[in-house]
Amino acid sequence: MKPKKIIGMTDFVDFPDLNLSDVQAKIDTGAYTSALHCQDVQLIKSGGETMLSFQVIARNNEQVHQFYSNQFSQRTIRNSFGVSEKRYVIKTRVVLFGRSIRAEFTLADREHLRNPVLLGRKLLKNRFIVDVSQKNLSYQAKLASSRRSSVT
Repeated sequence: MKPKKIIGMTDFVDFPDLNLSDVQAKIDTGAYTSALHCQDVQLIKSGGETMLSFQVIARNNEQVHQFYSNQFSQRTIRNSFGVSEKRYVIKTRVVLFGRSIRAEFTLADREHLRNPVLLGRKLLKNRFIVDVSQKNLSYQAKLASSRRSSVT
């Protein structure tokens, strides 16, 4: 078994499948499932197939990216207020500490929350130990690696 990495209370993550990088994430051991800030989430018909259409807003509401997927599910999630709601779920890759992890993310409107991404226990389990006194450890490792590779 690989040793577990220490992750802090927050970090910046990359979503290569969604062409997003350095997205601010909160590490939340109270949440089971991870969540991604999306808007205009809806089902559409395309060529006789049902597709999920959603918009991901890049850092600081700079740019809206439209995505379509035929690989999705829907499930009931209990939000942070304890209220059950139906959300769509996609699987996508997230990069932490240079490691690509395929994980499930519910699509949620997190516009009024500080962090557009929430990383829950399902993603963290058997991979990370959370140290709430730390932050942005993966991002700092990414920057250090980038500096090393630009020097050589």
